[in-house]
Amino acid sequence: QVQLVESGGGLVQAGGSLRLSCAASGSIFRINAMGWYRQAPGKQRELVATITRRNSTNYYQDSIKGRFTISRDNARNTVYLQMNSLKPEDTAVYYCNADVIRAALTTPNTYWGQGTQVTVSS
Repeated sequence: QVQLVESGGGLVQAGGSLRLSCAASGSIFRINAMGWYRQAPGKQRELVATITRRNSTNYYQDSIKGRFTISRDNARNTVYLQMNSLKPEDTAVYYCNADVIRAALTTPNTYWGQGTQVTVSS
């Protein structure tokens, strides 16, 4: 079994910052790509950012480029999302996911966290 637990969400004023963390635990051999998604009320879940295991190719949604930074600590099986210059439109539940290989020579499966609420007031 693999669990992903997010933390760091909360209420912040526009222009403020938050740092989200997502720690994976359980039966893990290796984690490949990790990412952050978000879902605002009444909207579909959307991809925010992704990061490869070697941090060689990262993806950022256009609306958050220059404001958010994704990073990871492979030793801790943790991915982070540093969010600066937050805007009210960033308000959403933020979810992390990870492509986890549970044993050698097996294919990865994708796991999701339970989500953490980020609310940005104007």
